[in-house]
Amino acid sequence: MNSLEQAEDLKAFERRLTEYIHCLQPATGRWRMLLIVVSVCTATGAWNWLIDPETQKVSFFTSLWNHPFFTISCITLIGLFFAGIHKRVVAPSIIAARCRTVLAEYNMSCDDH
Repeated sequence: MNSLEQAEDLKAFERRLTEYIHCLQPATGRWRMLLIVVSVCTATGAWNWLIDPETQKVSFFTSLWNHPFFTISCITLIGLFFAGIHKRVVAPSIIAARCRTVLAEYNMSCDDH
């Protein structure tokens, strides 16, 4: 394989990789937004749960029952992590890192552009 064919193959690979990562961006953005919203809801609910004077006087499960916003948002956040949201949020970075690793074996490199 001559150097011209290798250059064309590398350009085709770069175009395909760029296209694939750009296709992931909208979904990644939605997952990030969902994670931010649920995290803020959980933090807000936790703050309200902690400053409530009744929380210290009742049992743990009763206090969770008295604060359904915190309970539901916390369960949702845990469910999202079990569903793999942490991988979906950083998927383009994972793909680019793996490609860098493979390309490094052939003394090639790629960037995030």
